[in-house]
Amino acid sequence: MIAPICRLPRILLLSAMILAGNRAIAAPPNFVVAWAASVQGPYPVGNATAQPDMRFAFPDPARGATDQSFRLIVRPDIWGRQARIRLSNVFGTKPVTFDAVHVGLQQSGSAILPGTNRPVAFGRRFSITIAPGKSAVSDPIKLPFAAHSDDKMLIGRRLAVSFHIAGDSGPMTWHAKALTTSYISRPGSGSDPAAEETEQAFPYSSTSWYFLDAVDMSALAGTKAIVAFGDSITDGTASTINGDDRWPDVFARRVHALLGRRYSVVNAGIGGGMVIGPANYAANPFAGGPPATERLDRDVISLSGVGSVLWLEGINDFGNAGARPEEVENGVRAIVKRLRAKIPGVRVGMATLTSALNSTNGGYGTPAVDEKRRAYNQFIRTSGIFDSVIEFDAVTLDDKTGELKAEFQPNSSTGGPGDKLHPNRAGYMAMGLAIDPGDVVRK
Repeated sequence: MIAPICRLPRILLLSAMILAGNRAIAAPPNFVVAWAASVQGPYPVGNATAQPDMRFAFPDPARGATDQSFRLIVRPDIWGRQARIRLSNVFGTKPVTFDAVHVGLQQSGSAILPGTNRPVAFGRRFSITIAPGKSAVSDPIKLPFAAHSDDKMLIGRRLAVSFHIAGDSGPMTWHAKALTTSYISRPGSGSDPAAEETEQAFPYSSTSWYFLDAVDMSALAGTKAIVAFGDSITDGTASTINGDDRWPDVFARRVHALLGRRYSVVNAGIGGGMVIGPANYAANPFAGGPPATERLDRDVISLSGVGSVLWLEGINDFGNAGARPEEVENGVRAIVKRLRAKIPGVRVGMATLTSALNSTNGGYGTPAVDEKRRAYNQFIRTSGIFDSVIEFDAVTLDDKTGELKAEFQPNSSTGGPGDKLHPNRAGYMAMGLAIDPGDVVRK
């Protein structure tokens, strides 16, 4: 005898189908910026460090990249099962077509760990043309090698972001001072190198990044990014090449040791950057990039998951542009106001300027500039507009001479005595250790 078929009431059947459907639809990933590099341009306008002669890779800067591929090496501060990248043509003058875009785990040099190079799509297409002044964020990219985001073996590992430029790019949007070695194929070499995992197709190296300005990683809910915003001393001038020894790097390692992977620290410094200058960057590109007042939205506010900003900037306004302290202070007030309006609940930490007294770099070393620096530092300490004040001046100053401490002066990237403006690896370590993580992330 066959048992009768059990028929669920229609309402229960419908409820069961809805529940099953809900289980099948995964929640969208929570993306947080894990690496950033503030773009400037057009190439070669900028302050690169230890840059090779690039005339073989880019014979004509006006033509830019010519039917060739890039393999940019970056170090995400946190890892996730999925990633996104942002490509930028912000300072270009013509549309740029990117194809054969891939991300993989760097093995060594320009070689990629076999089996990790993943294709990247934009709107489900594997080619994208970005208009001048614009940028584009990729579709999510699954990273099978990062299946466990808390895998300690991924800490410090580097991601290789590869792409091909179809035709001529024209003037290239770039970040000059990467202090990290990346790789470029020969002009006219086509799109094949970007998909390859071997190193043979990338004979040229560069200590700059091109077109790429952000990498996001999927993260647990509540994960926040801390953005280090500033000039060359945030960008890492006089630090090590490929050593990740800038003060934001030192601080990031401290944050992770104390607080785990719930925070990502990224660097939005540009060598030569100013708070309020130059007045007209578009008409007259300047090595320090656009002023902070102009680049704030792109380089901080638009990044994914920002919860805190650590800011060190102003010495170039005094030493290069001759600005008055009150002019820079007004710019700072306006930026802090915008940050709080655009990122509700953001914490803003401001760092005091380190000494440039007796610097051999331009006009930075004069007593007049040092007097402006001291007045500006007093504003930082007493204005009451910041959530925290970071005493970089106190930990780097030699009270007897008024200069940077002698041990912080020798240049760690290119050698030599240093310029008494930029701290070296030891100086950046002291600065990174001077920041209280609790002040930065406390709600």
